[in-house]
Amino acid sequence: QVQLVESGGGLVQAGGSLRLSCAASGRAFNRDAMGWFRQAPGKEREFVAAMTWNGVIKKYADSAKDRFTISRVNAKNTVDLQMSSLKPEDTAVYYCAADPFGPGSENPSAYDYWGQGTQVTVSS
Repeated sequence: QVQLVESGGGLVQAGGSLRLSCAASGRAFNRDAMGWFRQAPGKEREFVAAMTWNGVIKKYADSAKDRFTISRVNAKNTVDLQMSSLKPEDTAVYYCAADPFGPGSENPSAYDYWGQGTQVTVSS
């Protein structure tokens, strides 16, 4: 059974940091592009960051640039999102996703596998 399981969410004050992790299992992910997306209440799911299997290409939403860093360890089938200088508008459920052999797309429709999400709440 293919699974992506996110962890590391929680409540943090504005200006603080969180590190989200995503553990993948059930198939080989070492050739997949991995992405992070988020969805706030009443809003559509939006792109946050993505990277190709080899890390050559990394992409960030404008809202995430200079504050968030995506990384992965293929040997462990994990992908992380380090978030710093958090703002209340970063509050959302954060999802990781996998796109087999993908280019690191910003489009959520490109991703075949999704986790259940982890809640991030940033208080002002």
